[in-house]
Amino acid sequence: MKRAMSVAGAFYPAECGQIETMIAQFNSILDRALKDSDALAIRPRAIISPHAGYVYSGFTANIAHRVLANSAPERVIVIGPSHRVYVSGMSGSFYDSYETPCGDLAIDRAYLEHLAQLFDIAFVPQAHAEHSTETQMPFIKHYLPDAKVIEFVYGDMDPAYLAKVCEAILSDPANAIVISTDLSHYYPLKQAEALDMHCLKGVHDLDVRELHSGCEACGKIGVEAIVLAAKSLGLTPRILDYRTSADASGDESAVVGYMSAAFVG
Repeated sequence: MKRAMSVAGAFYPAECGQIETMIAQFNSILDRALKDSDALAIRPRAIISPHAGYVYSGFTANIAHRVLANSAPERVIVIGPSHRVYVSGMSGSFYDSYETPCGDLAIDRAYLEHLAQLFDIAFVPQAHAEHSTETQMPFIKHYLPDAKVIEFVYGDMDPAYLAKVCEAILSDPANAIVISTDLSHYYPLKQAEALDMHCLKGVHDLDVRELHSGCEACGKIGVEAIVLAAKSLGLTPRILDYRTSADASGDESAVVGYMSAAFVG
């Protein structure tokens, strides 16, 4: 059983060479901008990454995945919100492999079943045609081609419960977590930036109250969960990038916000 691509050719290129070209362009810009920075040398246990089309949020996502590669995890657990179907709790990718344009990633079915015994993890097949998680996989295939993956798509879920799942995952040093989220949607630029600052500050300060003071991230449950887990595990947050769709489109009338962040042990 394969978790087939569902948004290739829409959110990201369907052809591997085009993805590789985009990543090379992102890194060329990044290397010029961060010549004297230690930001690219960090070794995260978890990252936050956006999930819009690569033309809008790919640069921001790429930074997070590039530094995650420094940690060389054996397993990457990708956690994102369901946009298409209602999910009560969380659905796990009970497949054998995960399709990307650059080749399949192996799904660690045995570890997924281990987690399913510990936590309430269902299998809702229709939830897995989900772009919030799928957009992360070509980056993982590029930077961590031998890593095994697991996809969790959540819906109506208590962030504190998801935090316990994250803590269990991160108790194994072979694991890393990718939390997928975009920030505010379709506000004028200045209003979006004001709302998004609550998200950035909440992550930077590991402050859940700040997240509830105006952060409108579509994956806020996941963000809150990793903040709670990071606080419990003593991880240090680092904001890597923030921008909006206006940086790509030039349209400041109705923008979407994007953040990437890392949590370092």
